[in-house]
Amino acid sequence: MRIPETTPVLVVGGGPVGLALSLLLSGYGVEHLLVEAHPGTSLHPKARGVSARSMEVLRRLGLEEEVRRAGLPSSHVYFYRGRDLVDPDFVRTGLAPAAGEGAERTPSPGLLCPQDVLEAILARRARQLAPGSVHFATRLVSFTQDGDGVDALLEDRDSGERRTVRAQWLIGCDGASSPVRTGAGIAMEGLTGLGHFLSVRFEAPLGPVVADRASASYFLTAPGRGGFLAVDNDRQWIYQHPYDPAEDDVAALRADHHRLARLVRDAAGLADLPVTVRDTTTWRCDARTATAYRRSRVLLAGDAAHVMPPTGGHGMNTGIGDADNLAWKLAAVLDGTAGRALLDTYQDERRPVALAVTELSLANSRARTSYRIDDELLLTAAYRSTAVAGSRTRPPVDPERAHPDGGPGARLPHRPLPDGRSTLDLVGPGFTLLTPHPDGARRRQAAAATAAGLPVTVRTAPLDHTVLVRPDGHIAWQAPRTPADDTHLLTVLRAILSAPRA
Repeated sequence: MRIPETTPVLVVGGGPVGLALSLLLSGYGVEHLLVEAHPGTSLHPKARGVSARSMEVLRRLGLEEEVRRAGLPSSHVYFYRGRDLVDPDFVRTGLAPAAGEGAERTPSPGLLCPQDVLEAILARRARQLAPGSVHFATRLVSFTQDGDGVDALLEDRDSGERRTVRAQWLIGCDGASSPVRTGAGIAMEGLTGLGHFLSVRFEAPLGPVVADRASASYFLTAPGRGGFLAVDNDRQWIYQHPYDPAEDDVAALRADHHRLARLVRDAAGLADLPVTVRDTTTWRCDARTATAYRRSRVLLAGDAAHVMPPTGGHGMNTGIGDADNLAWKLAAVLDGTAGRALLDTYQDERRPVALAVTELSLANSRARTSYRIDDELLLTAAYRSTAVAGSRTRPPVDPERAHPDGGPGARLPHRPLPDGRSTLDLVGPGFTLLTPHPDGARRRQAAAATAAGLPVTVRTAPLDHTVLVRPDGHIAWQAPRTPADDTHLLTVLRAILSAPRA
C-alpha cells in the first residue's frame, strides 16, 4: 500500500462529498488522504440534480464548465405525471426557468448531471491536485482516537494488506450507513423506512417517445408503479421500482434481467421496447440527521451526517455545502490561525440547514401533486455561530425568500462586475474585505490583521456595505460605515476564528 504513516486529514468516502472535500482541502494547501472502499467511482447515476449553490462551489474549483458540458440543460427540469410514458393525458409541471431567469441571483444556475459522471470529473481533478492521495479499493477497518489524533486501520481490498495511519482529523463522508459515524458512537434520529426502491439503470430508445414531454422525472400514476429518471432523456434511463422487503424477493429480481426488462416495458407502456439492463441498486427512503457532527477528532459530512428523501434533489447538494463549510475551518485550525473551537461551529452552522432541508424534502415526498423544484434553495442558507460576528435572526434556509440578500451569516450576494465576473469570484482563498470604497482606513485595518498572521485581502465590489467574507463565501461581518481603529478588524477576526491573542 502506498499509504503514508501520517496525514493531517483522513477523508473516508470517495463519493461527491468526499471528493469535493478533497478538492477544497487541496485548494487551501492542506495535505490529506482520501480512501474509498469501492474499486472506483459510482457505476450508478444516483443523484442527478446539481443545485446552483453546488455549481458556485464548482465554479470556485474551476470545474463549472466541465460539469455543465456533461449535464442536461435546465430546460429539462420538469415533472411528468401519467399512467405510463405514452399516456396521452399526461400532466407536465414544474416549469423550468427561462433563459437568463435567476441570473440576478447567481452566475451558476444548477443543472442535471448524473452522479457517476460528476464523480468521475471530481475524482480526476482530485488526483491531479493531490497526486498519490486518493485511494479507491481501500477500506477503513477500524479506528481509535485520543485527544491528539486518530489511528485508522486501512485495508487494500485487492491485496488484503493492512496499514495503520495516524491522522490529526478523520472526516466521515462514507454514506448513510457510515462506519465512521458508528465507530465514533454518534446516533441518528428521525424517520426510517419511508419507502424501499429497486433502482434499475437501463438503455432503451426512449428519446423519440418523450420528445414532446421531456422531463427530469417521470412519476407514474395508478395503475402505474414507480417512475423514471432521465439520465440523458434519450437512451440512458433509471427506473425506480417500489418494493416491500417483507414480501418481495428483491435479490432474485435483481438477478433476473429478463424480468427487470419486462418491468420496464410494462411501466413505460411499450410492450415491444428493446431494453438492456446495465446495473441495479436498492435504497431506502429515510429522513434522519446525526445527533452530532463532531466527536473529538472525528467529523461527519454528507449522508453520514444527514439522510433525506430525494424529493427535491437536495441530499448531495447539502453534503457539498458541508464540505465547503468544513474545509476552510480545517485549514485554519491546521495552520494555527484558528483555535479548535472553530470546528464546533461546523455543527452549529450546518446541522440546522440539514434539519430544515430534510423537513422540506419530507413534505415534498408526501405531496399529492407535484412539488416545487427549487434550484436556488441552498443559496439562502444562513448561519448563526461564533464564526459569524453579529449574525441576524433568520431561518437556516429561506424557501419563501422572505429575507433580503446579504447580512452576517448569509451567502455573499451575486452582483455582476464590469468585466463579466461576479462578486463571488472575488472571494478566497482566505478572508476578503469587500468594500464599495477602498479607503485608507479599510486598507490599514486589513494590513494590521495580515501583520498579525490573519491575512485579509481588500477588494472593491458594488455592494451597499463593507463586508468581511469567509473563504466559503458567507459574510462573517458587516463593517460599520465609519471605520473604527486600525485593530478593529483584527479583533473581529480573532473572535470569528476562536484564535488566541498573540
